[in-house]
Amino acid sequence: MKATELPINAFLQAANVQFVIPVYQRNYDWTSKECKELLQDIVAVEEESRGTHFIGSIVFIHEGIYSTSEVKELVIIDGQQRLTTINILYVALYRFAKENGLEQDRDRLYNLFLTNQYVKQESSKLKLKQTDTNSAAFHAIMIGTEKEFNQYSNVIENYTYFKSQITEENFETIQRGLNRLIFVEISLERDKDDPQRIFESLNSTGLELSQSDLIRNFILMDLEPKDQQRVFKQIWNPIEDNALDLTHQKSMVSAYIRDYLTLRNNKIPNKSKVYEEFKKLYPNKKGDDYQQDLENIKSLSVHYKKFINPSTVKDDTIRRELKYISRLEINVAYPFLLQVFEDAENGLLDIATLIQILKLIQSYVWRRFIVGLPTNALNKIFMSLYAEIDIEDYYNSLAQALVKKRGTAKFPGDSEIKTALLDKDLYNIQSKNRNYIFEMLENYNNREFVDTSNEQITIEHIFPQTPAKEWEEDLPEESFFMFKEKHLNTLANLTLSGNNGALGNRSFQAKKTMNKEGLEQGYIYSRLWLNNYLKDLDEWNLINYTQRFELIYERFLKIWEFPDVVVEVEEDDTIEINIYNADKPTGKKLEYFIFEETKYEEAHIAQMYFTVLSELYAKNPQLLLDSKDVIQLSRNTEDFRSPQELVNGYYIESNIDSNSKFRNLKKILSVFEAEDDLFVKFESSQATSTTAKRFSIRREFWKQLLPQIRDTKLFSNVNPTRDHWLSSGAGTSGVMYSFVITGSYARVELGIISSSKEKNKAYFAKLHKSKEAIEASFGSELVWDELPENKMSRIKIELQNVNLFDEDNWPEMISFLVETLPKFENALQPFVNKLK
Repeated sequence: MKATELPINAFLQAANVQFVIPVYQRNYDWTSKECKELLQDIVAVEEESRGTHFIGSIVFIHEGIYSTSEVKELVIIDGQQRLTTINILYVALYRFAKENGLEQDRDRLYNLFLTNQYVKQESSKLKLKQTDTNSAAFHAIMIGTEKEFNQYSNVIENYTYFKSQITEENFETIQRGLNRLIFVEISLERDKDDPQRIFESLNSTGLELSQSDLIRNFILMDLEPKDQQRVFKQIWNPIEDNALDLTHQKSMVSAYIRDYLTLRNNKIPNKSKVYEEFKKLYPNKKGDDYQQDLENIKSLSVHYKKFINPSTVKDDTIRRELKYISRLEINVAYPFLLQVFEDAENGLLDIATLIQILKLIQSYVWRRFIVGLPTNALNKIFMSLYAEIDIEDYYNSLAQALVKKRGTAKFPGDSEIKTALLDKDLYNIQSKNRNYIFEMLENYNNREFVDTSNEQITIEHIFPQTPAKEWEEDLPEESFFMFKEKHLNTLANLTLSGNNGALGNRSFQAKKTMNKEGLEQGYIYSRLWLNNYLKDLDEWNLINYTQRFELIYERFLKIWEFPDVVVEVEEDDTIEINIYNADKPTGKKLEYFIFEETKYEEAHIAQMYFTVLSELYAKNPQLLLDSKDVIQLSRNTEDFRSPQELVNGYYIESNIDSNSKFRNLKKILSVFEAEDDLFVKFESSQATSTTAKRFSIRREFWKQLLPQIRDTKLFSNVNPTRDHWLSSGAGTSGVMYSFVITGSYARVELGIISSSKEKNKAYFAKLHKSKEAIEASFGSELVWDELPENKMSRIKIELQNVNLFDEDNWPEMISFLVETLPKFENALQPFVNKLK
């Protein structure tokens, strides 16, 4: 790396040089505000004879991408906003000289600062080489066709501003001021310097980069030219397109990557730390795993588009349910839903089950709202919810996982809902929630949809907010008091009116029969379900109020159902629970624990103890060190019977029992005011639930299988899981070898699972052309599943009539998988390699 201070005009007028703005750079974002400030500085430095004016740094990689034989190309990695703006100003000066007959100035500006005069290749002519829209806009201002440019462009807007400011009086002043601008030129050498790290440290001037800008640069910056163009067009551009909120024309890429990381890591990153967390995943951006992850991010972004733009979804029912989820702002469910929708696209669940899941999520969240449970608990719930899914029993395993939640995470039952609905004010709530409940109640099983967002349809109080005198005369004093003070804004006293509030505070009989000017405003004329019961009443009293409540309550339970699943009773200590509410841990193991919204799959309480203390040290080391009455930390190992290093040379005592560890954690969490940040889930002494049995049986099967694999490197770096499948990369992005085990078969398969359905089908077709040669090499026929309706395709061979849940079948299953895999790989891999 070389850093040199020099005048900007010397940098710009270097012969046969082209300044390349690469595809990974964000768009040109400077507005007339920044241009005005720059121009004022340029004029002032000349008029005040201040010598020079420093404008920051420009960082570039020399001999970078897009190299040609005619020009030396400098790839700009920082400073493109200033460099582009100064070029636009030089164009404005050139055009002024051209339009005012200043031929010498015109030629000098054109040939020194804007073009490489003697190069032959047209693409190397302009000194500033941009991409896409910016390039076309810059070309337009160069040749004077900017008025015909029919897209909005900051390039043209800023040129127009500069042009309006240049006059005969300041033309020379601006040029001399430009000569006084100096900057620091930082020149990097490809393969020697780390442009990403330098970019991060220098990006302190100009407009702040978003988390997605930083991630885009990280992915693209140090790729080879061809790969950079390919990844930008095939991976990043689709992600940006999919993560665009079409209604507000707002990029949601940062939010999407945050949700992806939540799904991937079981941890919710801080909004300002998304880039840092993303970068941690990929210390080495090489190899198939990294490429497969990029493909996966792109693939999942297709579903994210559905979440933020439900109107783009083709299926009517899915579109409607996603609109409801969007309206209720259940964004916390997006990480979970990303994988659910991906599973649906790969055929792991059908459309009917997907719709069931979308309704279940609404039921869970809406019931919690009705009973007043905190919304902040939902983050942790959905963060790790996918881990509870059993692919072989998709909906039931999800329903059971939610029903088993306790405390602030619970799924409220029918009796709790009834109690809450009797008293809850459903009028003075957010309009989105109020409209949602009445739209759902009105339209349940209705053939003709009623648009409750229509401005003519309003929420109507049956007993009015400001009742007319007749109400006090018609009702007993106690009933009048109950309606006014307790029932006024509750569900049974509210209905929908299609008359924009025409019924007002009139008596019940007047509201029921109103037909002013023949417009049929009264309840007896209404076609709305919510008014059917009111048509046959002669009065509105507490008895009728209670009966109407029962009708609406029964309808509520049908819309927002409590799952009809059998959940086997578990001991309290086998439920995810705050450590302060947990029983003594003596003789128990963990299934996992959650600390500060991060889930740790860990069986040993000792490891949880060290992990939590390490995290607290990172948060506030001084506070932990000062809490000697709770936990002693020391760099002297002789202070302990059994010292164990915690962090940074500090040791703690490890020779204490589990109860003592729990006591210490409770005390120290109180010191840090983090009492709500640690949850534990104990392993059951007996795997009582079906799902728990499946998970533990699968993990044990993989533990026995993996050490026996031979004659292949596949699965050498794979660990046992509780899933019914294990996968290993095939050396080509989007292609994986997998084992699959169920209650009826054991399978070896090659899955073609890239983010592109078209690519998957093309790969499958190429392999299928060699079907005869592949099967001859393997020694028998294989099953070729194109799966035309799904995104994925696969080639497989199965051992039928074996049952994972019968341990007597395990030797036969393991023998089949171990013996089949090397032959399967040897037959397919030569042809897989040709797919690249």
